[in-house]
Amino acid sequence: MSTLPLSVLDLVTVTEDTTTTQALHRSITLAKAADELGYQRYWVAEHHNMPAVASTNPPVIIAALAARTERIRVGSGGVMLPNHAPYVVAEQFALLEGLYPNRIDLGLGRAPGTDQRTAQALRRVPDSLSVEEFPQHVLELMSWLGDNRLENPMSASLAATPKAETYPEVWLLGSSAYSAQLAGMLGLRYCYAHHFGQMDEVAVMDAYRNRFEPSPVLDAPHAMIATSVITDAEHERAEYLAGPAKQMALALRTNKLTPVVSPETAAERGINPLDAQMLAHLPATKFVGTPEEVRPQLQDLVGRTGVQELMLAATTHDVQTRIDTLRDVQAMRLTTE
Repeated sequence: MSTLPLSVLDLVTVTEDTTTTQALHRSITLAKAADELGYQRYWVAEHHNMPAVASTNPPVIIAALAARTERIRVGSGGVMLPNHAPYVVAEQFALLEGLYPNRIDLGLGRAPGTDQRTAQALRRVPDSLSVEEFPQHVLELMSWLGDNRLENPMSASLAATPKAETYPEVWLLGSSAYSAQLAGMLGLRYCYAHHFGQMDEVAVMDAYRNRFEPSPVLDAPHAMIATSVITDAEHERAEYLAGPAKQMALALRTNKLTPVVSPETAAERGINPLDAQMLAHLPATKFVGTPEEVRPQLQDLVGRTGVQELMLAATTHDVQTRIDTLRDVQAMRLTTE
């Protein structure tokens, strides 16, 4: 048994009473708190054209967060590779690694992370938006970041950085068995998006391990699971603080997107019977309650999936709720085999 490494996933959420600038500075506050608490990684997601999410450009935010923290690894959770030319991503993360050696993670996803219209605006070439190209693009990208398994790669004549000393740590992210199997086949680290994924988490991790093949960057499977947690000393208070996450899940389902509402607004809106039925099948907060209630649930998740790391996500109205939850989970001293 060993202490389970803990990490943070952040969407840089914009609330009904804050601006984008304030949201970005709140994320800096959260990252500094995670750093001080001893968390392993701090990842920012890529989303576009969403009023509640300011993390549109992970490399820019990563640079700001890494500059204001001391030791925590900072990365993407993730860069949606179909939106971007692999060479551009390679250059961005090679530069980040040059600025902050051995502190940069590159998490890659195969979904656009937005609607097709926005995806086309990002990439400009509709033919390049297909996720069918994803495995080849991953390998091309990795060839610019020190992975030499491709024959005749573009990196042989086109460098992403003049003289690299270290390289980012590359992860594949996903909410399906496809991404898990691909991560295994390519011999990469894998993170399952349990906070919104609808698949059986044990089956997904089994798919990853069953298909794993050692690679130049990884000898054995290494898995992390991202889930959503909100804690408080009182169960009722924790449920109250999770109200904004429930309203956000309903907004996503009905395509009525708004900034994150306050717990007070969420309580005023309430949950009608139809909403309750939808929430039973929607990705709102997975674990809500007191630390004493949540600890065995998280330990069970880690034990069943056999992951080596745990990443915490949450939709909250204020940054202090997230900091308090990070402190509570860190104090749980979760373990992994």
